[in-house]
Amino acid sequence: MRKLIFYTYPSCTSCRKTKGWLKDHQISYEERHLFRNRPDAQELMELIKLSKSGVEDLLATRSAMYKQLTVNLNDMPLSEALQLLSDEPKLLKRPIITDGKQLVVGYHQEDLKRLTLNDKREHQKSMG
Repeated sequence: MRKLIFYTYPSCTSCRKTKGWLKDHQISYEERHLFRNRPDAQELMELIKLSKSGVEDLLATRSAMYKQLTVNLNDMPLSEALQLLSDEPKLLKRPIITDGKQLVVGYHQEDLKRLTLNDKREHQKSMG
């Protein structure tokens, strides 16, 4: 069974909802506090590879931090943009959940079902 990594921030409502959903469905995960245990540029690159729209899928465009940016992330080299996201995790949407093959950003029950159902099926195949 692939391990789910759950990037979270405790005061985030969507993070609390996601955590509750995972617990209610008895899904195990590794919890990563986005501010205490920041994803590095390499981790962020792996998440972006799983996304549909790249950096935009992870970017919290409604956040105060984003609105205060004096640079356009789209104009930056990817390595610099990733470093900025690592240095300033408030720029990241929350929560972020991945099993290394799929990605869910935000609290979306259907996406969580799809992610965890696939994980359970693989676990059952390996057991049977």
